[in-house]
Amino acid sequence: MPLDQSFVGRSWPATEPYQVGREKIREFARAIGATDAEYHDPEAARALGHADVVAPPTFPVVFTMATSRQIIEDPALGLDYSRVVHGDQKFSYQRPVVAGDELVCVNSVDDITSRGGHDFLTTRTEVTTVAGEPVVTVWSKLVQRGAE
Repeated sequence: MPLDQSFVGRSWPATEPYQVGREKIREFARAIGATDAEYHDPEAARALGHADVVAPPTFPVVFTMATSRQIIEDPALGLDYSRVVHGDQKFSYQRPVVAGDELVCVNSVDDITSRGGHDFLTTRTEVTTVAGEPVVTVWSKLVQRGAE
């Protein structure tokens, strides 16, 4: 069954704040092999003009994937997560994510298409501080493989 097209353009309420921790940034940087000093050392980050350690560019997946459950777990969408593969990820930054940030996410469905028996779901997550300062926009494409 194809995904429900009426979800295109739909947005969900802002999520609870996510507190960005210094150790979470360091753990993520180690996990992906990012050795730049600003990801690990507060003094190196301050020397670059940041308040604390800076997150690697792909760090927002840590919290945006969790918040996207608002979309993918809605039974009306018709997504069978057991048939989903990750298709694409894109980030557009207004400023870096820094330890100490409190971030909220607003999730939306940008597009749903079907090709070759597969469904393609593009989500957009607007990430801002709790005060409303834009930080990063994250797009994710999920592919629901067709029935075998």
